[in-house]
Amino acid sequence: MVAETGKRRPPLWARLCVAFGVVLLLAGIGTVVAGRALVGRYTDAVTDNTLLEDIDVNGNAAVAAEPDPDIDGPLNLLLVGIDPRDNQTAPLADSIIVAHIPRDRHSAYLFSMPRDLRVEIPAFDKSKTGEQTDKINAAMSLGSRLGGNRYSVPQGFQLLAKTVGNVTGIKKFDAAAIVNFGGFKKIVEAMGGVEMVIDMDVKSEHLKPDGSPRDRKPGCQTHHNCSRPYTGPQRFYQKSDKPVQLKAWEALDYVRQRYGNAGTAMDDYDRQRHQQQFIKAMAKQAMSRDVVTNPAKLLDVMEAAGDSLTFSGGDHSIVEWALELKSLNVDDMVTVKLPAEGINSGGYQGERLLPEAAGFFQAVREDRLRSFLLDHPEFISKGK
Repeated sequence: MVAETGKRRPPLWARLCVAFGVVLLLAGIGTVVAGRALVGRYTDAVTDNTLLEDIDVNGNAAVAAEPDPDIDGPLNLLLVGIDPRDNQTAPLADSIIVAHIPRDRHSAYLFSMPRDLRVEIPAFDKSKTGEQTDKINAAMSLGSRLGGNRYSVPQGFQLLAKTVGNVTGIKKFDAAAIVNFGGFKKIVEAMGGVEMVIDMDVKSEHLKPDGSPRDRKPGCQTHHNCSRPYTGPQRFYQKSDKPVQLKAWEALDYVRQRYGNAGTAMDDYDRQRHQQQFIKAMAKQAMSRDVVTNPAKLLDVMEAAGDSLTFSGGDHSIVEWALELKSLNVDDMVTVKLPAEGINSGGYQGERLLPEAAGFFQAVREDRLRSFLLDHPEFISKGK
């Protein structure tokens, strides 16, 4: 573990987990806070160690035969965001982020897997699906099948983890988290919104200026009828060099956007960057004195996280993970853009990684990302 810094920490009641859920769900950075009773209830609400079953890409169970006394070495965390769905609707992985934390615990690196990345999805016995080529976000949907029009998010996560592991060469993930975006909005609300830099002009595809849904075009009453079915006034997020205070609905709407409008070019890579920036902003907000020194707000954040987060830490509890990562500095988080290009073959549109991505993944596996990025600064995402 990293040694304690000389900075004075908040009082004890404010030091036991603002939400390691916010931590892993927001990229694995956090401080341990609050009282034991709260931690016990929070841990029960969000822990699901079945997520880490079968994550080893070689087909071996990821759970050790004997409990590992320490969280040691470099760490790789798989963080997935999904839209609210019931067990009769197949889940899709709308956001797939890997957080790499070096052995020295001095920093953390975030990179997003493009959701339209065309990959080989392996066969999966639990869902009775064969090997196939598809977009990476389909892996969760395929793996979730239980039969009889029933679906399991944790089971789907296992196939997604195998798929991401095959692409990156990461043999297993040390911890995993699924965040439900609907519940996640409650976390932002409990914290009183979030401050983040708006690095480009963005118009909402989905919401009016007052936050209500935009109207649909005639003939586009269902999503499948049109790729961009909305019309009328749009919420506008204006570029700013200084952090802007966003309400919960504004922040989540902003990081969803990937379509440009007249005079504004935008794509999924911009959305990935904004999601990574949002993660940093949320982690900083969660660790701010405004949250950790306010018992009522702290409890609200923890309860909101419990509603939206499923966490798996292998042999280790949320509290053990939070203690291990407590020395990480949110400001030292580095966001990375993977090099990829669009493909259009036989009417199928998607993306593929460029060859230089292999060098990046090798640096992740060998825990030498700092030196790699010094030599290849083009991988570091622009913006703040």
